[in-house]
Amino acid sequence: MGAEAKTTLTLGRQTYAGTALLETTELIFRGDTRLRIPLTAISDLAVKNGALHVTHAEGVAILGLGDVMASKWADKIRNPRTLADKLGITQGMTVALLDVDDAGILADLEARSAVVTVGKVPKGTAMVLWRITRPTQLSKLTAMVKSIARDGAIWVIHPRGDASVADTVIFTAAKAAGLTYTKVVRVSETDTAEKLVIPVASR
Repeated sequence: MGAEAKTTLTLGRQTYAGTALLETTELIFRGDTRLRIPLTAISDLAVKNGALHVTHAEGVAILGLGDVMASKWADKIRNPRTLADKLGITQGMTVALLDVDDAGILADLEARSAVVTVGKVPKGTAMVLWRITRPTQLSKLTAMVKSIARDGAIWVIHPRGDASVADTVIFTAAKAAGLTYTKVVRVSETDTAEKLVIPVASR
């Protein structure tokens, strides 16, 4: 989710100053004390007197975010964006899968009634989801650009922490293929995806 705010955290009778972060799977507080609450451990949310009251497995944490921000954070926690939302998968979109077998992605594609092709990129494909593990695979980008829709996208999914396929390696290959980088998305505990598109001036 990526939301961040300078705020206070109240636990019982103690109040601490610091920074709260609302991430994809957890709520974090760093400052005079530290707290990490998995979103799955939250049993109740309430916005009261300008604060977000978070009931979780270990008690109640109160974040002084202000009414507007507290309401926004509560809504994000109650209604988290799906991976399909983050990737921009729309209803009925044409999607090519290359070396992708992530259950979450497959479920999201099915929920959006995507028209899926596995193992190749048909002409005019709106989105490519492509997982790589070796830098040599990136040589295929040039040919792939010729198959995607002019306003389409190639998401290059790669394991985090592997320098051989780090984002900078992907960006260099993308530039050579006439693509530009626009967005990054956390796909899973192990993988990240970089969004590559044809620059508007070249479409």
